[in-house]
Formats: sequence, C-alpha cells, structure tokens
Amino acid sequence: MTQYADTLLFIDGVWRSGTSNRTIPVLNPATAQPIGTVAWADRADLDEALAAAERGFAVWRATSAYNRGKIMRRAADILRSRADAIAPLMTMEQGKPLSQARLETLAGADIIDWFAAEAQRTYGQVIPARSPDVIQMTLRLPVGPVAAFTPWNFPINQVVRKLSAAIAAGCSIIVKAPEETPASPAELIRVFAEAGVPNGVINLVYGVPAEISQYLIAHPVIRKISFTGSTPVGKQLSALAGLHMKRATMELGGHAPVIVAEDADVDLAVGLMVANKFRNAGQVCVSPTRILVQERIADTFSDRFTEGARSIRVGNGLVANVDMGPLANDRRIPALESLIGDAVAHGAQVKTGGRRIGNDGWFFEPTVLMDVPREARIMNEEPFGPVAVINRFGDLGEAIAEANRLPFGLAAYAFTRSSETATRLGNEVETGMLSINHLGLALPEVPFGGIKDSGYGTEGGSEAIQAYLDTRLVTRKN
Repeated sequence: MTQYADTLLFIDGVWRSGTSNRTIPVLNPATAQPIGTVAWADRADLDEALAAAERGFAVWRATSAYNRGKIMRRAADILRSRADAIAPLMTMEQGKPLSQARLETLAGADIIDWFAAEAQRTYGQVIPARSPDVIQMTLRLPVGPVAAFTPWNFPINQVVRKLSAAIAAGCSIIVKAPEETPASPAELIRVFAEAGVPNGVINLVYGVPAEISQYLIAHPVIRKISFTGSTPVGKQLSALAGLHMKRATMELGGHAPVIVAEDADVDLAVGLMVANKFRNAGQVCVSPTRILVQERIADTFSDRFTEGARSIRVGNGLVANVDMGPLANDRRIPALESLIGDAVAHGAQVKTGGRRIGNDGWFFEPTVLMDVPREARIMNEEPFGPVAVINRFGDLGEAIAEANRLPFGLAAYAFTRSSETATRLGNEVETGMLSINHLGLALPEVPFGGIKDSGYGTEGGSEAIQAYLDTRLVTRKN
C-alpha cells in the first residue's frame, strides 16, 4: 500500500516547507485520524511564488505552442503510469473508493491531452481591410500569471482543468490547492515538473484560503483567477477580482434537478441516477438532488431508487467492493442531519437512510427523501452529500418551473423517450449543462460551467482556453 507522506509547497521548481515551518494536519475521513501534514504558506512564500510566476511567464509565453503541447502530452503519459500509486493517496485523504480515485486520475490525463492539442489552436484572424495597403489581424496572446483556487471533492480533476488550460495558453500559474486533500494535487504537479515544464511556470501553495485569495487576487502580477467552490465565497472573490479588473472564471454551487417524464425508461433512469447521486458520497457540484418524477410513475421510480440506495455498500474506500466512502470532513455530518431533520419537520418521508454510520470516521447512510415541501431547506440549499429528494409533478411545465425556481443553474438531467419533450427541456431549463437519457457531463471536449448563481465561464471544451487569452488587434499600413 502507498505510504502517505507530508506535502510540501512547490515554488520556482523546488519542493519545500513554508518559511515559518508551520503545517496543517491532514486527516483520513474513514478514521478521523491524522495521516500527515501539509506545509503552510505565509506572505513571504506567496511573494516568492508571485516572483517565480512572473519569471516563469516570461519563459513560457516564448515557448512555442507546439513545444508546450509536447511537454503536456508527456505529463499526461506520466500521470497515467502513476494512477495506481496516486489513487490510494486520494482515497486516504478524501475518502472516495479506490476505483473512483483511479478513474479521476486517468480522466485527468485525458484532460491534459485535450488542452495540449488546444494549445496549437489558439487562432487569430485576418480581417478584410478597407484599403489594399492595410493589413488587419488579431493575435491571441496569454493573459499572464493565473491564480487558481480549488476544492477538496475532486483533488486532481479540479486542479487539472485550470492548470492545463493556463499552461496550454502560455500562462504561468499559482495553484492554491485544498488543505484537506493536498497530496494528490501535489502528485499531479510533480508530473508536470518531471515532464519538463520550466521552473516558475507552475507553483503550488497551501495555507489559510481567505488570506491567500485576498493577497493573490489583488496582487498586480496576477492577471486572471479561476475559482471552484461555494456560491457565497465565489461572489466575494468575483467582487474582489472586479475591483482589480482581473478576469475571472467561476464554477460555483448547484442544486441539480432531474426531470423524469412518464414515458421515460425507468430502469435506465434509476440505474444512472443512483450511481450518479451517491458517487463520491454526493459531494459533487453536479450531483442530482431534486428528482422530479411525473405522477404516473413516481411510486415505481421511488421504490426502485430506494432499493438501489439501500444496495450501496458504504465503507473505507481502500476496501474492495466499496461503492461509497465517508464524507470528506466532520462538518458535513451535522449539516446533513440538520437538512434532513428540517425536511421531516416539514412533512417529508424518509424512504431510507438519514443517519450517521458508526462513530469512527465520517460515514453517512445513503438517504432518500420523498414528497418534500418546497419550503424545506433541502429544497433550497445544496446538500452536498448522499441525500436525494424525490418529488412528484403533473405536467411538464410544472417540472420546468421547479427546475428553474432556484438561483442555481449548473447542471440538470432528464429522461424521456419523446423528442418533443427533450427539445423543450433543452430550450427551457435554465442550466449551463443538461444531460438527457445518459450521463454526458465533464468530458474534456464539452463545456463545463454554469449560469446564474452557479458562476460563469467554462472549464471544458473549445471555449475553456479562451479565458486565458487576450485578443490583440494589430493593424499595419504598408
């Protein structure tokens, strides 16, 4: 079994402790016991990272897109070769089953490969001029050093999207990775360093999130930020970025609706939604939460979904055949208990689950609530845990109205055999991503991002790299 080592900062090509030598403990959520530490970056460390990023940008922007892509593809190959070693680290610090941790690592390599190709497609254009002796053209140039802030639920996935887009465009980057899950993103960055990314281009820090974000976003070296996290924090950071005229990409909270029409394939919908709801213990920004089922099939769907939830095997993610690990930190348990208690007080039915499992670690039962009134908090607040809500609807307009009721608009799902219904849902459901009759989100080649209070910008597909590029007009008369 892989040994969990203490995690260091990575600044200007060097793995090192913080200048104060302070550390933060890292806990295993399956045992609630410490397994290591992560270095704490102070202001002096941030200043060194900023200076390194500025130097690294000067080198990296002058490196051809072809060569940037070659180095990135080498990093992707190294990451694939180390998936079996990195996955246990992620499971120990985050809790998800080993199979899911391995898949996340391998998916990270696919994302790197996608952006490596995009590096060579940052095209400008020639614009027809009004005079034959004038040339008008646009250049796409890297925006500059980037500050990226990532959460703990997908320690590699959340970093690799921002990191790959930034360096593909020719930017340097400072990654503020999560203190709860520091080792797996550190291994990702180690891969890039070994692949040949020059010193200073990629820097990694940990510490007090609010202090680091406030200092980096305001600093003149940083020209763009990218943040994944809660809507309240995202709004604060977005406001700070706006105050300093910094470009920002925000991937924020969600409360994903699922619309199951009466003509849907119920077995397909149940199978996909059970797997998707309880993946990573429901700690997924695009996790299906409000499952809206048309009246005629609602009881059948809820019974089968509940049966599927009861079949989920919960345990330590390092143990074979476990489907769902613990919650990632102790804060999630009282938060879920409060939401479930409030729903019951409003008249909801607990079909299964609703309780903590044991006293060692932060395990929670897969939970299904039925017929939850709109006034209950869980109908309005993202649960971010293994709790599904199943409610009934009459006609499609009612379901669409409920799907659009909240200020969130990250992801949505639907199941129907009707082309007409699918077209209407695509046109009327207010969301950044809608997946109908399958799970088609988060692939490297498709957009990933939300609207309304779920943020702006995308971290996937051909649009993702655009946020890291400036457009410069060059017009010349001969």
